[in-house]
Amino acid sequence: MKVLITGANGFLGQHLTLFLATNNLNVMAVNRGNCRIPQKQAFQYISADITDGNKVEEMVTAFAPDVIIHAAAMSKPDECNADNNKCILQNVTATRLLLNAAKKANTSHFIYISTDFVFGENGPHEEDDVKGPLNFYGESKLMAENAVINSGISFTIIRPVFIYGEVWEGLRPSFLHWVKNNLVQGKAIKVVSDQQRTPTFVTDICKGILAVIQGHKTGIYHLAGKDIVSPYQMAVATAETLGLDATLIENVTSESFVEPVKRAKKSGLKINRAIAELNYQPVDFKEGVRYTFNIH
Repeated sequence: MKVLITGANGFLGQHLTLFLATNNLNVMAVNRGNCRIPQKQAFQYISADITDGNKVEEMVTAFAPDVIIHAAAMSKPDECNADNNKCILQNVTATRLLLNAAKKANTSHFIYISTDFVFGENGPHEEDDVKGPLNFYGESKLMAENAVINSGISFTIIRPVFIYGEVWEGLRPSFLHWVKNNLVQGKAIKVVSDQQRTPTFVTDICKGILAVIQGHKTGIYHLAGKDIVSPYQMAVATAETLGLDATLIENVTSESFVEPVKRAKKSGLKINRAIAELNYQPVDFKEGVRYTFNIH
């Protein structure tokens, strides 16, 4: 089976490319610029700008994928807020161009990686809860979701939350690695405790996406963690797992940070549908931290 993955140099993109290639899928990894994915498995790579309609159609037609996984996005809410037009181009226009190319190439399954930011407060949310994005990033992802739903193509929308996991050269450090790096140097950090999330261990979402592909499962699925934790609790769990000084972590509220965009305090996603239909079995957060730092 041929699978095309956009945003392949990103955190999820790299993990997903290697995971699917390990499971004997023929993977075409797509991103702008040079490949940053370690060559642990056999996969193809192409540098492409997915906001260029002609290039997108040419690429999809040439590879003729059975499945497109669209993981590329402008994903930093502050940047999306600062440049709405660029955000729309990368998050909405690119999605529409890929959908059009997929139709012409008779791609049988379009998988869109969305976000919990399509919702507002009062999480954790189920798949069909009322949407209410609090910032422009969330609005753009909801617009892209609607483009996918209305495309006429067989689709699956995947919503994760706060993806974390192992990093290597070519990947940006995650929040957990930021915590570790500061504590190792004896630096004090401030971390908020008045926000709730259901963080997603990256291997869990990869397994869930593989189940979607193999079972040709369509619709919307939340692939998140099973624990509701605050960033402060995440930081303390990281310190405890690594034997670092948790007293360096100061418990603060969101008011301590001036942010240009609004973020939900009570967020997170419910995963009952994925458990029932995909046999989705995420690790608990502390297990995920151990796997992140290869402590078994």
